[in-house]
Amino acid sequence: MTNIKTGSEDPESRPSASDIATAWQRERPGTPTASIEIVTPVWWLAKLFTDDRNRALREAGIDAATLDLLSVIRRSGPPYTLSTREIARRTLVTAGAISQRVARAERDGLVRRTPGPMGSRTVLVELTAGGHALIERSVDTVLGREATLVNGLSEHERRVLIALLDKLMADVRQRTTREEG
Repeated sequence: MTNIKTGSEDPESRPSASDIATAWQRERPGTPTASIEIVTPVWWLAKLFTDDRNRALREAGIDAATLDLLSVIRRSGPPYTLSTREIARRTLVTAGAISQRVARAERDGLVRRTPGPMGSRTVLVELTAGGHALIERSVDTVLGREATLVNGLSEHERRVLIALLDKLMADVRQRTTREEG
């Protein structure tokens, strides 16, 4: 009888990343497995963080795309206005996706679009009072929950992990950018 994985199995019964690397080495000697014990836990953590964030977002009454949009504008400081081009740059989302997000947030009364300076094709996006109130509530819910999730690390462990993740991110970004170009 075949055991079909449903995604609902007990996480404790899942093999460790080390077990997975060992199995590949046994089954396919010479297969490059050095990344498994880093990449696999990162993927698993990303899934856990994403699922938990989505639950927190539902409780806060906001979706991830809207949170991203409102957060970028809120973090810009008063007068809480950015151009669509600047929003796209800061979120690493395409201009088309930003346009859709802004249109939806404007329909929901969370932002207001205005033309940029005279003669430019710039569109400015400003938080409305409703958008400001929603992001204030949402950011506390989401970031508070995420802070709780990383409480198992000491301050020293957090600093070390942050430095290592920054180093890995920069290296992977450089390698993948070079390969794309």
